[in-house]
Amino acid sequence: MNLNKAFLVTLLLSLLLNSCGLFRPSIKLDNSNLVKLDTVVKIEPYKKIITKEAITNDGLIKVHKVENKYYFELSKSLLNKDILVVSRFIRTPELGGFYGGEEIGKRVIFFEKAPNDKILLRVKTSISTASEEDAIAQAVENSNIAPIIEAFEINATNDVTGAFVFEVTDFLNSDNYLLALNKAQKSKYKLVSLDKGKSFISEIKTFPINTEIKTVKTYKAKTTSESIYKDLPAAVLSGMVTLEINNSFVLLPEKPMQKRLYDPRVGYFASVNLKYTDNQQKVEQKAFIHRWRLEPKEEDLDKWKNGQLVEPKKQIVYYIDPATPKKWVPYLIDGINDWNIAFEAAGFKNAIIGKEWPVKDSTMSLEDARFSVIRYFASPMKNAYGPNIVDPRSGEILESHVGWYHNLMSLLNSWYMIQTGAVDPRARKMKLDDDLMGNLIRFVSSHEIGHTLGLRHNMGASFASPVDSLRSNKWLSKNGHTSSIMDYARFNYVAQPEDSISVDNLMPRIGDYDKWAILWGYTKFTEEMTEEEEKEVLSKLIINRVTNNPRLWFGGEGRDYDPRSQTEDLGDNAVLASMYGIKNLKRILPNLPYWTKERGSDDYTNLKNAYSALLGQYSRYINHVQKNIGGIYITPKTIDEEGDVYEMVHKEKQKEALYFLNDNILKEPKWLLDNQILNKIKSPQSKEEIVKIMESVMSSLLSGIQLSRMGFIAARYQSDLDDLENTTKKGVIGQQSEVYQTEEYLDDLYKLIWDDLKLGKEFAPSIYQRHVQKAYLKNLIALYRPEKAKKGLSGLMAILSQSLTVNTDTRSLALSYLLNLQKDIRKALPKASNRMTKAHLQYMTKQIEDALKEEMKLE
Repeated sequence: MNLNKAFLVTLLLSLLLNSCGLFRPSIKLDNSNLVKLDTVVKIEPYKKIITKEAITNDGLIKVHKVENKYYFELSKSLLNKDILVVSRFIRTPELGGFYGGEEIGKRVIFFEKAPNDKILLRVKTSISTASEEDAIAQAVENSNIAPIIEAFEINATNDVTGAFVFEVTDFLNSDNYLLALNKAQKSKYKLVSLDKGKSFISEIKTFPINTEIKTVKTYKAKTTSESIYKDLPAAVLSGMVTLEINNSFVLLPEKPMQKRLYDPRVGYFASVNLKYTDNQQKVEQKAFIHRWRLEPKEEDLDKWKNGQLVEPKKQIVYYIDPATPKKWVPYLIDGINDWNIAFEAAGFKNAIIGKEWPVKDSTMSLEDARFSVIRYFASPMKNAYGPNIVDPRSGEILESHVGWYHNLMSLLNSWYMIQTGAVDPRARKMKLDDDLMGNLIRFVSSHEIGHTLGLRHNMGASFASPVDSLRSNKWLSKNGHTSSIMDYARFNYVAQPEDSISVDNLMPRIGDYDKWAILWGYTKFTEEMTEEEEKEVLSKLIINRVTNNPRLWFGGEGRDYDPRSQTEDLGDNAVLASMYGIKNLKRILPNLPYWTKERGSDDYTNLKNAYSALLGQYSRYINHVQKNIGGIYITPKTIDEEGDVYEMVHKEKQKEALYFLNDNILKEPKWLLDNQILNKIKSPQSKEEIVKIMESVMSSLLSGIQLSRMGFIAARYQSDLDDLENTTKKGVIGQQSEVYQTEEYLDDLYKLIWDDLKLGKEFAPSIYQRHVQKAYLKNLIALYRPEKAKKGLSGLMAILSQSLTVNTDTRSLALSYLLNLQKDIRKALPKASNRMTKAHLQYMTKQIEDALKEEMKLE
């Protein structure tokens, strides 16, 4: 299946800027690093350079230390070989937001012998490939010259091996993009220049396939009195910032792993190559997934061919940072080992294992790019992340350092209390029992390890679970509340107290989709099968399995208009799931003052944070429902599959969503205004947060982007009607009746907000109703006059809204509703005896008049 343009652009940018670190457009060489190839340098005898006093370390690159100088001895066999350079922090300044073990950058480099006795260090930038047998291969080579970032003078050659010896001291100590921070990173932390007198090489170790370099780099830092609270404390106190950095030079495999071509129907991270051949009539854009190299042992080949589970030749191993609190280590390891059940679906047993770091092994380093580690950060951040480092030629994952922030536990505590406090008594306190917190850590560990295995988020996984089934212990025990641990489906907030759901059925676990994705990505085929043949077999596998099992569907990251793919949601019916969620929030809210009490706490900070978390959860429920309005189901398919890729959300479902929003946010949610809580954490009757939620919903309901989308959907079905003969129109008319026409939708919204104006009685809206009506009017005016509403919208949203509604029916409809509202307000004004109501109506009348004064600017 051809990849769509938008996806290719995303993958290409990801490759160039993030994924493989092969190309950075901003790389420039300043004058001090200009390469001079015309200087003739005398090559000295080997023993004169590498003296008896030299300290030598043999490995991928033989390293010699002679007094205070470092020399590389590079074998001829290593010339022009691809080497991956991965740079990581070892130690960092406090409150910098970056930590020891985190990646700085990665590049693929190679050494090349040049004229005049120099060794060139080049960075690979090419993503283009061609067969050496094709004439176009020369054109590809001519268009992809690799930049030279350093030229080393050859000081000596080994008399026996012919290896080249050159000094690297100044290069390793310099401020270069390969081994230190790039311009953007230095700018972020206001690092001005490297202080060479306070920078040095601390250690170099070399091994058979990698060389590890540790340096200390000290930068002069700029600070200003205005930004003192944003600057690094080290910079404020001393004007200097010191970093410890590790650079891993890792030889890439001699034979790259066979690529597995990307398919948008299964969620893997991917890289892109451009393939050129003499026989093609257009360039092929080939995306291939990121995955570990799992192969059966030679002695197990027959068992593997017969379908028996076999252990891989090389196990995937993750180590736990020794800085991790001991009581959490077993849970992190369990989260790693949980993936073995998924690898069994691909034919491997004991494919992955978590281990404690062997602290007594001096040959191992936490920064060494041969080892994958869950690094533990002493940080107030509430997060964890799971990247992977890949061979850019094949997508083979070589290692991964998971980042784990200590304060993530406070987020897990908050999530669990607010989402399950109504059904699990263990959630009703500020400090959870160790076993409960450990299992929460285990779930996050599994999720992050999934990323390091190559898996993307699958925000559509939870849609495979019927909402009412989330209240059944029997169903949950078999299926879990989401089909993938890669979803953002935290805990089972649908379960009600009367359901008596087991605590094990409140948490996510490895699910059907995860097993399927590992099977698809890691099943090993015979060596004779090409990547194109693999792709055909795997595509048929998708059609046969996913078509018949919606639990295997990949819904993407939830960044489009598909309401099935959303973060933090559960179930196949957002209205019903959110209704259950809100019922539980109503049970939880009055208990927060008691649950948040904590020994040693002398204020209401815990209560304030818990109330804020509850509001955030309530807002998510509202947003889950809102996305159904104007929603489009997007299901990637090949031409071999039946059915449409794009389908509208049925009108009745959209109407149901609108009425839910009316009942739960357009009408004041008074249950949230608990004075027993608000009087302790903010001013009485404070409604700011709730009003902000409502205003956000109103902006979405009346956004130009959404209304234009609804209009385009309606126009598409009208076009179908116009093109068909009368005798065949029946089916399409039925389809059109399922479309939520823009004007019908706007009529429904208008009635919900303004119906009281027409009831023939005095119009007396509450304070909250007046907020709602003003938000409606503000957004209606923005639809009619978007060029005057930019200040009220984000820059990008304003541009999109204006561009998508120009010369469309959306602006015409906005004008008609402004005129209708103006007429209805004029009728209501004489009946308004309440001073505030009258002022409110007069204010809106003036707003409408001002909006209608000038003619709409033609674009």
